[in-house]
Amino acid sequence: MIASTYALASILVFVTAALLILGGAVGVITMKNPVHSALSLIMTLFGVAVAFVAQSADFLAAVEIIVYAGAIVVLFLFVIMFLGVDRKENVHVEPLVGQRAFAGVGVIITIAGLIALMAKSHWVTGTMSVSTNGVKLAVGQGNVKQLGTAVFTTYLFAFEATAALLVIAVVGAVLLARRERTLQSEEVEV
Repeated sequence: MIASTYALASILVFVTAALLILGGAVGVITMKNPVHSALSLIMTLFGVAVAFVAQSADFLAAVEIIVYAGAIVVLFLFVIMFLGVDRKENVHVEPLVGQRAFAGVGVIITIAGLIALMAKSHWVTGTMSVSTNGVKLAVGQGNVKQLGTAVFTTYLFAFEATAALLVIAVVGAVLLARRERTLQSEEVEV
């Protein structure tokens, strides 16, 4: 009786987390307002945190809420508000000439690189665990130490590349927003 109650509670938590994740992900894709999409992303990240708690990964759940839902999505909202969600865009005017061709070449290079890396690793998609050498994560304080060691040794390049991409995206958004405002102010003066 106790085991079936525990299993029922575990299934209920899993289903709740899965519904939060899927509902938020669908909301991110289907919402027309970018602010509502960002709020749906928060719901998705909260569902992932619930799934982490269900797997006894309390540190990862806290990081999910504090770093991703708290900081990254707030950064997204800041950029969305900075760019102005109420302005209509003319999608037929290309602000940077050749950007579509450049983006296409970038996509082709990225996909070719991923295929080459996967072929070189004999189509293996990952290690057995987050820490190095397939060692199981320790329970308690050792868990955080092993996770930190893995992030800052094995996965350091991916960690730094993600940070650089986020900084580049914010700087690009700010530059594009400032450029539009200066063009609009010049049109008003003329």
